[in-house]
Amino acid sequence: MPTIHLPTRDGRTEAFATRTPRVFPKADRPFTRIAYSAVHVVADPFADHDPWLTPAIDWETTLKFRRHVWSLGLGVAESMDTAQRGMGLDWPTSLELIRRSTALAKAEGGLIRSGAGTDHLAPSPDLTIDDVIRAYEEQCEAVEQAGGQIILMASRALAACARSPDDYLKVYDRILRQVAAPALIHWLGEMFDPALDGYWGHKDHWQAMETCLAAITANAGKVDGIKISLLDKDKEIVMRRRLPEGVRMYTGDDFNYAELIAGDAQGHSDALLGIFDAIAPAASAALGALARGESGTFHDILAPTVPLSRHIFRAPTRFYKTGVVFMAYLNGLQEHFVMVGGQQSARSLLHLADLFRLADAAGLLKDPDDAVARMRRVLAVHGLAN
Repeated sequence: MPTIHLPTRDGRTEAFATRTPRVFPKADRPFTRIAYSAVHVVADPFADHDPWLTPAIDWETTLKFRRHVWSLGLGVAESMDTAQRGMGLDWPTSLELIRRSTALAKAEGGLIRSGAGTDHLAPSPDLTIDDVIRAYEEQCEAVEQAGGQIILMASRALAACARSPDDYLKVYDRILRQVAAPALIHWLGEMFDPALDGYWGHKDHWQAMETCLAAITANAGKVDGIKISLLDKDKEIVMRRRLPEGVRMYTGDDFNYAELIAGDAQGHSDALLGIFDAIAPAASAALGALARGESGTFHDILAPTVPLSRHIFRAPTRFYKTGVVFMAYLNGLQEHFVMVGGQQSARSLLHLADLFRLADAAGLLKDPDDAVARMRRVLAVHGLAN
């Protein structure tokens, strides 16, 4: 197996020998969990634009990645924070992405849901709740007109102007009553987006949970489920057990997903995870094992991916997108490591070197020779010859 010299935290480099990659068999039966991968976008590095100001998308490679996810039996959660929504991807480009991906999903029989939020509305305490409602209505209508189903994303604008939990209840009640099909609500924690601190009208997550549950209970027939991204398995389990009958919990916990998906005697979580973008073959194989009743194999596959995920999603968590895209680059799913908004610079070279080590340990570098060649190019850009 090939060897590469990687930087260390004491300023040196050390030889690192890659291992034989793990073979992840495709699932041979339907999953017993609904599983969405929140997917990234691939930038067009040759576009003539201002990368920090306007997004440029490589549409062919971006859609090809969605085919990759569907081929593994996973669903696509489109235009979410993993796609750099609010961190380089604007609403007009998001809508174009939603239209293209939804049409492709219908043609290929892929499972898809798409994010609808208020990101075309600049957050301000001067906004009114009605402004937020109109913004949500505009995006929800656009997603539905594209033939899509909605993931109702958390709103920075609502967090900026809401004065009480009742404002949240008003907004969610108005929107949920109007959606054509049951929506999936996304509660994104402040570790993923600091602008969402105090969402649901409380800084304390337990108090916020009460408001969120009230919004769901009042419109349970219009809620498919909720994805919570708080990186706290205990909060997810407590909330999961309190959901109205028929409302699913979709784990967004990129630290504890294996345990939460496996579940307990009182239930389990389905999945809507950014890390599934980076570990899609392993996720598919693990879910296939779970469907066969092979819980030991399920945990054997996913356990080595957890250290990688915890590294990718380490604080500042909002920069996890860099690690997700880097994994796609290392595995030959795109030919460069350039991101929308120049976000490839959001993580250090040491962070990327440790990601390489952890991906190898999990058996996730499908072609170690190619991955080493790609890593060497990144090292060279940073002045390290191999």
